[in-house]
Amino acid sequence: MADFVGVAIGLILLVGGGMLLVTGGSRLAARLGVSPVVIGLIVLGFGTSAPELVVNVSGAIRGESGLVFGNVIGSNIVNLALILGLSAIVGQIDIRGSLVRREVPLLLLVTSIITVMALDGPLDGAVSAIGRSDAIILFILFGIFIFVTARGALATARTDPLVTEISENPMIETRPAAGFAGLSVLIGLALLLAGSEVTIRSAVSLSGLLGVSPALVGLFVVAVGTSVPELVTSVIAVIYKESDLAVGNVVGSNLFNSLFVLPVGALIDPIVIPGGGLSDLAFSWLLTAALIPIFIFGRARLGRSTGALLLVAYLVYAGVRFTSGIA
Repeated sequence: MADFVGVAIGLILLVGGGMLLVTGGSRLAARLGVSPVVIGLIVLGFGTSAPELVVNVSGAIRGESGLVFGNVIGSNIVNLALILGLSAIVGQIDIRGSLVRREVPLLLLVTSIITVMALDGPLDGAVSAIGRSDAIILFILFGIFIFVTARGALATARTDPLVTEISENPMIETRPAAGFAGLSVLIGLALLLAGSEVTIRSAVSLSGLLGVSPALVGLFVVAVGTSVPELVTSVIAVIYKESDLAVGNVVGSNLFNSLFVLPVGALIDPIVIPGGGLSDLAFSWLLTAALIPIFIFGRARLGRSTGALLLVAYLVYAGVRFTSGIA
């Protein structure tokens, strides 16, 4: 019981720290004269992925590569199936702008690259892993992603719905504040560090209690908890009819997780792919691929029935992974 409570407390600290980091960081960026468009896209992406980042850094330092892998890939799966599915059930999602449409195929490409990296070892008769050289490649892709995204957002600042919806998000403060922006960032970082320490310790202990690997706990427990900021952002966006933000938040978060959070952990300590990890990557790839005909070639509309299918797919996959004995 104490382990469950420990994980819950750690996740609460992580979510609270991430929220403070977003609000404080956006105010500091505004004070430095950063464009509101860039603040919305970059700061929101970093802030909502901050819980995953600190958990992965702490896990990598402790040598818990299974938990690191499970947290990142699990968060990506949670975003695409659980969060997007729940958001579509709350209200129909209609994509109107071009920025989100560009990011969906990019996410499919990035997921494919990570999958190939994971398969590289077994094809050569070695252990399946994301190594430091892989991390450097992902960092380079991250830099390209940030440049292209910021450039595209600035070019369509007055026409793309995603930019407008992000600037109206209550989590983002694009007006410089003279008060406690720096203090908010410091408190947010402190909460993130404390939360990551509690979460890692409790999650590892919980995996032993349940008789499963830390990777599974990271995949379906820690990942759900660290994805709460994305869940809140997307559901609120759907309620306020801001569909581009609801999807852009999910896809953008997955890109941050894949191109920044994952390689940070791999750079500290190469991430050995745990048992069942390749199936997790394959499931994440399939979820991303399923969005292509919907948002690229279709009417760019995600209805309640499709949302329900995504939610069922997540629950079925979680059940299969826990009961199959793959750990």
